[in-house]
Amino acid sequence: MIVLDTHVWIWWISNPEYLSDKAREAIDLAVADDMLYLSSMSAWETAMLVKRGRLHLTLDISAWVAGSEALAFLHFVPVSNGIAIKSVYLPGIFHDDPADRIIVATALTIGASLVTKDEKIQNYSHVRTIW
Repeated sequence: MIVLDTHVWIWWISNPEYLSDKAREAIDLAVADDMLYLSSMSAWETAMLVKRGRLHLTLDISAWVAGSEALAFLHFVPVSNGIAIKSVYLPGIFHDDPADRIIVATALTIGASLVTKDEKIQNYSHVRTIW
């Protein structure tokens, strides 16, 4: 079971060549096992990137997200109250980016590894990462 970080989701859909071999293999296995997850926070984060002009998609953001929602093997995890609270009280020291905190809390809550290239997250010893 894996959770994709936002940039991994974007790359997996739009630029799979950006993924490491290990990340691509983990995603392929998760797809086959129906164990691929994504925090709903990633939809928010992607929409913010598009709105700010930092990301350009070939589709409208709503259609782009809907395309991912239609994939039977990809499961969006809503930001529940428990995940929101856990993101504030992550163990140890973690940086203050709210999206990263929610995504890490999501992985911890469902007991999944997090696929990310983000070194700040990779260096956080309380979550298992893949890259």
